[in-house]
Amino acid sequence: MTWTAYRVVFRLKSPMHIGCGKVGNVQRTRPYVTGRMFWGALTMRLTRDQHQPATRSELYQKIGGEVHQYLKFTYFYPAIKKTESNQSEENQDNQPNYEIIFPWGNESLFRRRFLSSYASTALVYPRQAADEGLLHEVEFLSPRTLDTGKQVYLVGYVFAKDNCQLNWKEACCKLQMGGERGYGWGDVAPEFPEKQKGFEPVQTNELFCGKATFEATEDGPIIKPTEQLLAHTVTANVVAQGEIEPMVGREWRSHNNATNSYAGQHVEQFGDACWVPGSTVAQSLNFVIGNFGIWHLST
Repeated sequence: MTWTAYRVVFRLKSPMHIGCGKVGNVQRTRPYVTGRMFWGALTMRLTRDQHQPATRSELYQKIGGEVHQYLKFTYFYPAIKKTESNQSEENQDNQPNYEIIFPWGNESLFRRRFLSSYASTALVYPRQAADEGLLHEVEFLSPRTLDTGKQVYLVGYVFAKDNCQLNWKEACCKLQMGGERGYGWGDVAPEFPEKQKGFEPVQTNELFCGKATFEATEDGPIIKPTEQLLAHTVTANVVAQGEIEPMVGREWRSHNNATNSYAGQHVEQFGDACWVPGSTVAQSLNFVIGNFGIWHLST
C-alpha cells in the first residue's frame, strides 16, 4: 500500500490565532499551523459532514482515528505568491510558485510583516469602565502582509493512503482553523490555479521548495530535511540545536471523563518532549510522520 503526496495551498481569509501560551494579558500565537491544529479542523469538518447532529465526542474520536490511519501531513507555513518579475515559469506541480516565509530566518522582520494583535475587554456598563482583570490581547497571523498588503497563503503537504475513503479534499474546502473561530477567525480556502480543477499529486520529491525531500514507502512517507526541522520532532536519539517543548493540549472527552467532561477541560499529552520547528540538525537524518504531524526518527 503506497501513499500519494499532495501540495495544499490555503488562502488565509481572516486573522488566524494558533495558541502558543500566554504572557501577561497577551495570548501569543505560533507563526505556523501545527499538524494537530490541521488534524483538529479536518476531523471536525469530516465528522460534521458525516453525522448530523455531531454532538457526541466519541464521533469525533472515531473520525480522528481514521485521519491518523489514512492521512499524514506536514505543518503549514505562511507564504506569498511570487510576482511576475521573479516567477519565470510554473513549477512541476502545475501550481504558481510561492515564496514560503519561515519565521526563523529573521524573526523580527517576520513579526513586522505577518503578526499583529487585537485587544479587547469586558465592560462594566453602570460604571462605564473596563471590567477588572478581563483586558486581553490576542496575537494573530494576518491575512495580508502588514507592510505591502499582499495576500497571505498557507503552504503544506498531505499524504493520502491509496485506500483512503475519507473525503478530505472536500473537507479542505470548508475548514476553519485555530482559536477565536466564533469571531470569524481562522477562515481559509484552497487556492486553485486556473489550470487546476482540484488537488493533484506533486510531481517531484521536494517539499517546501527544497527544504526537505520525501520518499513514499508502504509504511508511510519518509522525510529528509536539508537543515532545519519543519515540524515538532521527538528528541529521542535526535541531536539538534534549538528549543525543546512538551506537546500538551486540551481536548473534549465528554463520553469517558466524568470530572473533566466539558470542552477544553481534559488535558492531554499527545507527544513527548520535542524539538521545535526551525531547530537545526547537523547530520542527515530520516524521519517518519506520526500522529498530529509530529516527526519521529526513522529506525
